[in-house]
Amino acid sequence: MNGLETLTNALIESAERFFGVPGYPATDIIRLTGAWCCSNEKVALEYALGSSISGTRAAAIMKNAGINTCADTLVNSVVQGLKSGVVLVVADDTEISGSQNALDSRYYGEITSVPVIEPDSRTIAEATEEAFRVSERFSRPVLLRITPTLLDGPASCPKATKKLFTGELAPPDLTMKGRVTRANNMIQGMQKWSDNSPLNILNDLEIGVGAAKGRDKIVTVHPTPDIDISGGRTINELGRRFVWEHSQIDKEVIRAEEPETFAQRGFYRTLCPSCPFRELFSIISEKGLYAICDAGCSLLAMNPPYSFAIAHYGLGSSPAVAVKSTGICLTGDYAIIHSGINALIDIHEKGLPLLCIILKNMKMGMTGGQKIMDLEKYLQWADPVICEAEDHTKLREEIQKPDSLKVLIIRGKCPGGEKYGTIKC
Repeated sequence: MNGLETLTNALIESAERFFGVPGYPATDIIRLTGAWCCSNEKVALEYALGSSISGTRAAAIMKNAGINTCADTLVNSVVQGLKSGVVLVVADDTEISGSQNALDSRYYGEITSVPVIEPDSRTIAEATEEAFRVSERFSRPVLLRITPTLLDGPASCPKATKKLFTGELAPPDLTMKGRVTRANNMIQGMQKWSDNSPLNILNDLEIGVGAAKGRDKIVTVHPTPDIDISGGRTINELGRRFVWEHSQIDKEVIRAEEPETFAQRGFYRTLCPSCPFRELFSIISEKGLYAICDAGCSLLAMNPPYSFAIAHYGLGSSPAVAVKSTGICLTGDYAIIHSGINALIDIHEKGLPLLCIILKNMKMGMTGGQKIMDLEKYLQWADPVICEAEDHTKLREEIQKPDSLKVLIIRGKCPGGEKYGTIKC
């Protein structure tokens, strides 16, 4: 078998759901795994994260340029955490055979603090399964970097033993600062994992990274394992000199800190005293429903006295995450205009069930109240249900899980001159 066949078999053995966007050299991986083709890479990653919340391993497959599109969701996923493993299979076009640039995806490992694994022909199956395990161990996606050299070359390696772990969403009692601290506290453990990984062989003077030429191999490229580059040792790579650069940098020592909780801070943030959406939040909470929320005012649904939102992965992310987990998303009109509309189109085309609740105030509520365009005319294709925030009877009737996509736009006018309320712990 070649590397492509070995990789796709390994993915099918390790995971249950696959989402992607075609583009050389990722297209055949998507075809052979039977992955859902998505409107863009951000939606693909959000579907994978929603699957993770529901307890299912998932892969998002894309070419190197595609990782730019899902970068915001990727950054937020590290802070939010996940349950079942999520792997980004990123195929880098190192020879620029079918691309407009030579982006090296490994640098996203450093930017987003996610592990990066780059297998060679002997470790494809084991490295693929390890990517899902490490995702669950450190509660964040893992980037599996693939190159045409690996896909096109011969590969013969045994199946890896599948062993499921369970990651964790960030505890709900942590502040945003506390969530970041929690994620950073895991970096030292990631470094130890890379230093001690049996996927690497570091005895010879010539080392190849992934599929690059070399008697010995580096497979865990980020965090880069501790390598002695003295004595004429060479490091061969496909693409930029990522591992060589990082092998010369002193490892950052991150001392673990206690993540800040709401109790330590002394208060929760909540909706403005005269917010028109307060009753909506109460109705969702009283019905015992759970939702994925978005960046913006909907984020406050994670806090008391409501506490019905269980996760968020950045602006415009809630529809695709929710359709694979809770079945309900709570978002703002700007979040939909920003990037959520791509997911709604994809969900509509695939005939998936989702209750998408949109808070329409025609403002960027958390950034100073900047005015935005009216999204209603851009969502006519979805046949949205329009409801006034003050119509509590209709709200109660409309808030229920549907059999297909249901877009519920709730109009409300933000009170002028008010600030978010606080609740003492």
